Amino acid sequence: MNEKENLLHEIEHLMRYDSEEKTTINPSYLDYFEIEELRSIRDKLLQKVGRLKTEDIQWLQQFKKDS
Repeated sequence: MNEKENLLHEIEHLMRYDSEEKTTINPSYLDYFEIEELRSIRDKLLQKVGRLKTEDIQWLQQFKKDS
């Protein structure tokens, strides 16, 4: 698998909010994107996923019982 394909798979994985969900991107898009563009998309998704997880944790904390 080449670097573009690897990046595409990483992007697909990051787009899944639910681990059961299957997200696929048409591989023909690889013809249109440069490696740097794919890296940028991946990096932005990584930032967003990290922020969402932090927000989810903060939201869930309100339901935690004080011991």
